[in-house]
Amino acid sequence: MNAYITATSAFLPGKPVTNDELDRYLGAVSSVSAKTRQIILGNNGIKTRYYAIDPETGRTTFTNAELAAEAVRLLSVDKDHGGLLLECLCCGTSSPDQFMPGHGSMVHGALAEAGKCEVISTAGICLSGITAMKFAAMSVGLGMTRSAVATGSELASTFLRTEFFNAMSGSTKEETEARRHSAFSFEAEFLRWMLSDGAGAVLIEQQPATGRPSLRIDWIEIISHAHHLEACMYAGALKKEGGGLTGWRDCVGGGGLEKKGIMTIKQDARLLNREIIRASVGDSLPSVVAKHRLKAEDIDWFLPHYSSEYFKEPVKNELQRIDFPIPEDRWFSNLATKGNTGSASFYIMLEELFTSGRLKKGDRILGMIPESGRFSVGWLAMTVV
Repeated sequence: MNAYITATSAFLPGKPVTNDELDRYLGAVSSVSAKTRQIILGNNGIKTRYYAIDPETGRTTFTNAELAAEAVRLLSVDKDHGGLLLECLCCGTSSPDQFMPGHGSMVHGALAEAGKCEVISTAGICLSGITAMKFAAMSVGLGMTRSAVATGSELASTFLRTEFFNAMSGSTKEETEARRHSAFSFEAEFLRWMLSDGAGAVLIEQQPATGRPSLRIDWIEIISHAHHLEACMYAGALKKEGGGLTGWRDCVGGGGLEKKGIMTIKQDARLLNREIIRASVGDSLPSVVAKHRLKAEDIDWFLPHYSSEYFKEPVKNELQRIDFPIPEDRWFSNLATKGNTGSASFYIMLEELFTSGRLKKGDRILGMIPESGRFSVGWLAMTVV
């Protein structure tokens, strides 16, 4: 496939936020929330992250579309002509600013200088950024466009603030306290201390750049296990006893959407622990290895997106179990310093490695991007040229 990443970018809003500063950005929390936060922060390994929040006023400083647009501008697309020249813009996110129009259209709207172009929006959670990248790569590789830009971006902080949580947990003190002591509380609080804001982008062209490294996209494989696994991470819905979801439009009775916590992001932590490693690695990678004749010893850089350091050792063990061990000195992650930015995470990780000066011609990169929504994973391979 003649598709090369010739430029990468990452845009992280504001200053790095330490664990001790969370209340300043997200608001003070109850004692129950504080205990949950302590447990989660003790496991996830995140030391700093970024929020599109003004800590003095509590106001949002960027929309999701604006975050993605800033990442696109940092690519310096068509820099020789002093502006942006986009043929195809592919944007993925799990936290669009609105249900409609599509996120990609809003990003394009924030890039008034770009002119007309094809626009694609991909939905989902962490994997939406990679499905956007795959469409962009196919567009270029098939000769449909000479170049394409793909983005992943998240504005998770709007879901995480205490003000939002209280509004989504009932209007009275009694209702709020009841929520805090229910299963709903942990499912929602679990992700509250895991997610943060950011955006990344890549420019994909038919030929590698001249005089500097590029990344040849060898292949991108996306595998879903939704045919036999129920939803694990969700928002805008309630989970039923049998594992199915009731969407927000069927939940308008009985006191309103906010009193049921329908619009918060929730994670079934038990289901996550039981299935995510097996689904994303053990039940997915062997077929990819066979298809592309991969060998672990040929991988120079392994870029795994995981939501928490808690999962690093299980991923390592599962790779060992399926006879595809990758030594830890070949792993690259910036989770500790950049946080878990969902669909933007792989872009932000790739940008840091790509601009680090550590890549050599011929290096092979293997990326893993799992999504717990209903258990899917993206595996992709690139070669430094």
